[in-house]
Amino acid sequence: MLILRKVLPILTWAPEYQRTNLRSDLAAGLTVGAMLVPQAMAYALLAGLPPEVGLYAATIPVVIYALFGTSRQLAVGPVAIVSLLTASALAPLVEEGT
Repeated sequence: MLILRKVLPILTWAPEYQRTNLRSDLAAGLTVGAMLVPQAMAYALLAGLPPEVGLYAATIPVVIYALFGTSRQLAVGPVAIVSLLTASALAPLVEEGT
């Protein structure tokens, strides 16, 4: 079980989670989510990708970090500079008109 707790830190902190924090955590999550959805879609467009790809880029890392991450203060998600670098890296590989 010790190895599993090292791999999945959520098993350590979840049992100790205080229900008094739930309302604040939900409000914070909804606020961040409301900002993250349009931001992620815009970053996908910056990278030259369909907007729905941005939704994947915003959702999947957050879920993975919730399971495997250890910091309570870290923000995970798409960043504008990464979108621009992705666009410049993929540009030579894309056929015109696609």
